[in-house]
Amino acid sequence: MNTHKLLAVVVVLQIVTILNQWFGGPISTAHAQIPDAGAQRNAIIDQLTSSNDHLKAIDDKLDKLISIFESGKVQVQLSKPDDNPGK
Repeated sequence: MNTHKLLAVVVVLQIVTILNQWFGGPISTAHAQIPDAGAQRNAIIDQLTSSNDHLKAIDDKLDKLISIFESGKVQVQLSKPDDNPGK
């Protein structure tokens, strides 16, 4: 008697599995993201523009230093050494 019940349960589960495959049950499909090449390029352009602005600022500062050195208005002053040579 128990084997008949177990066999009936197995048959019912197999029928449910076949119906699920036949009628397309609630199986979810995978969704992949498509990379946005335009947004990636815009981000790279923004980073390069920012880096370029920083380099221009550094270049301007170096030009000012060079003009000061070339003008000859730089004075070097020496301070007296400390009294404690052990430090």
